[in-house]
Amino acid sequence: MENWHDYKWQLKNRITRLDQIEKLIPLTSEEKAGIQLSGNKLAMSITPHFFNLIDRDDPDCPIRKQVIPRIEETFTDRSEMSDPCGEDSHMPVPGLVHRYPDRVLFLVTDRCAAYCRYCTRSRVVSGVSDQRLETQWEAAFQYLEKTPQVRDVLLSGGDALLLSDARLEKILSRLHAIPHIQFIRIGSRIPIFLPQRITPELCTMLSRYHPLFISIHANHPRELTSEVREALERLANAGIPMGNQSVLLKGVNDSVETQKELVHKLLICRVRPYYLYQCDLIEGSAHLRTSIDKGIQIIEGLRGHTTGYAIPQYVIDGPGGGGKIPINPEYVVKQDDGGITLRNYEGKRFEYPASTEDERVQNDKVSRKLR
Repeated sequence: MENWHDYKWQLKNRITRLDQIEKLIPLTSEEKAGIQLSGNKLAMSITPHFFNLIDRDDPDCPIRKQVIPRIEETFTDRSEMSDPCGEDSHMPVPGLVHRYPDRVLFLVTDRCAAYCRYCTRSRVVSGVSDQRLETQWEAAFQYLEKTPQVRDVLLSGGDALLLSDARLEKILSRLHAIPHIQFIRIGSRIPIFLPQRITPELCTMLSRYHPLFISIHANHPRELTSEVREALERLANAGIPMGNQSVLLKGVNDSVETQKELVHKLLICRVRPYYLYQCDLIEGSAHLRTSIDKGIQIIEGLRGHTTGYAIPQYVIDGPGGGGKIPINPEYVVKQDDGGITLRNYEGKRFEYPASTEDERVQNDKVSRKLR
């Protein structure tokens, strides 16, 4: 198709309505009802690039589950929240979340190229819910200028890479001019949903603001197409380190085999697997959430069976604003004054002795001699 590689054409031709999608794939009754109700909570929007990855004949297709609404989104579990990460309660300025001591989340837009059905910010993203994102730009920049403990700014939303080059550069240059901000990060699913947007011109502009990091979001190996790989290569060649943040989703990537294929393909694309998130307690997401045991089993199945570079950190975002809490398989069998008993990935046990008082004294003497 002549215009396929034009990201503006991709955006203009997104699938957003029931009548559009019904012409392309047969829908289940649960999907049809979900699409009809999607305008009340989180809009449906799917780029042609990503839609092209859907198996039209498989209702359990892992790509399909991520972007096509289902009636289950209208069911709310008692434990679910509209703001599961407690972002609204940590906003010193509208649009700026300061939850950790030295870093902030800067929400620069409420729009994405496509909308994930498990979106943790569905309360403000896509423009159809009752709540609106009303970022106060100048107040946000002034807060950052007057808060020297902030050294790290993450641009998100919505998706920051959906902004024009000029508008994004305006934000980056303003942040780059603040002396105590040491580096900037961008969280984006654009390289996956809309790889055509990662133009040479965008990469050249981004390279002017090093150190700059990008966290992409791929959940399934099928998402890492040749077009996506080329887009990620352009970013990597521009000197931008990239990490991947996946969300653990039922029927999408909740197996060791799928995760192993995903992380191996990410490394080939020059992206380091970074986080594997337990799905947030967002309203209407119960049908996509797995057990925590499933996540631990996946890390157990990766650790020792592939390179450490390929193993993400499994985390739960503490409900209500607790921040990211790492969850790992239990490798400590016993710990006491005599030392620690560990097990490895094969289940074998190993003893590591505690440091004795005599050893500590000897180490202190050596240290003093070396000074």
